[in-house]
Amino acid sequence: MRENIKAVGALMKREIRMLAGHRIYWFVMVFAPLFCFLFFMDLLKDGLPKKLPVAVVDEDNTTTSRSLVRSLNAFAQTDVVMRSANFSEAREALQRGDVYGIFYIPANFRRDASTGSEPVLSFYTNDTYFLAGSLLYKDMRMQANLANGAVQQTLLLARGENQPVLTAKLMPVVLDTHPLNNPWLSYAIYLANFLLPAFLCMFVMFTTVYSISEEIKQRTSREWLSVGNNSIVVALLGKLLPQAIIFTIMGMLYLSILYGYAHFPLNSGYFPMFLAMVLMILSAQCFALFVTGISRRSRIALSVCALWGVLSFSICGFTYPVRSMPELAQLGSNLFQMRHYFLIYVDQALNGIPMIYSWQNYAALVVFLFLPLFILPKLKLDLLEFKYMP
Repeated sequence: MRENIKAVGALMKREIRMLAGHRIYWFVMVFAPLFCFLFFMDLLKDGLPKKLPVAVVDEDNTTTSRSLVRSLNAFAQTDVVMRSANFSEAREALQRGDVYGIFYIPANFRRDASTGSEPVLSFYTNDTYFLAGSLLYKDMRMQANLANGAVQQTLLLARGENQPVLTAKLMPVVLDTHPLNNPWLSYAIYLANFLLPAFLCMFVMFTTVYSISEEIKQRTSREWLSVGNNSIVVALLGKLLPQAIIFTIMGMLYLSILYGYAHFPLNSGYFPMFLAMVLMILSAQCFALFVTGISRRSRIALSVCALWGVLSFSICGFTYPVRSMPELAQLGSNLFQMRHYFLIYVDQALNGIPMIYSWQNYAALVVFLFLPLFILPKLKLDLLEFKYMP
């Protein structure tokens, strides 16, 4: 046991020298995660996209229509950058991508509204840009509803309706909304808490595959094993522990930025997310080790890890509910470590429930740690025989 511990220490020193001496490790383990952290935190710092350009076609051009346009421009997500009396001009701007939506006010809008002729307000959005189109659609529809309410209020007042009756007719049902866990409806809280760990998980898998493949490629794998007392377990511990420590530091930086600097919801305290981050990093290493052992080609292993990481964005319930997926996809989502990390984040950071209710997801991440057991003999044979295939 003492000899193995000394061997692990010697291998860790050897690995640290290798990591420090190659720029690609600096890039993948330090600079790329830092760039992702800074990029997404700066991109999402406002929570929601603001001042999305929209065109207004005002064929009425009265004080009423101009007041309507000013009210639309007051919305945080909307910026009226183009005003025109020609719909074709606004449509061309929408097709070019200069604006994301068109708000159309027909001719004689004020006259028809005052006489009760029910003028029609139209709005168009470019849903090629789904987020921008959805936000502008919400603002323009709200403005149309407000305009409709104002018109109805004017007509009812002209008929002599009193305020209680007027309020009951205009808004018979009052909505009192309370969004849970993310009351600000911030996209930063929604996106950053999954995107950043998912990218970190991909960097972990790439580093694991590349570092082992390089040992075979450079024909240093026998030396690596000999320092580890010819034990594949000791050799892997000595190689992967320094990487795990560095990535854990980056993960702690990520958690500190989100929950310390950005003050995102963290209702169960720091430890549940710390444990989830550590298990996610270790499970990513073990999965990458498993893929490396199965595939003799490093590019195939790297491609599988890249595909696995990309699929995590869609199949883990982050962008589309898992329960609405086909049954096979629902079962397959449990094979992704990011699925369990995401559920832990929802339960612990957002909902703040006791950790005991997330034990299945923690246990699932622990199961990933046993994957390398199936490929250790084959991997050791490849290391001894220098079976490198690019």
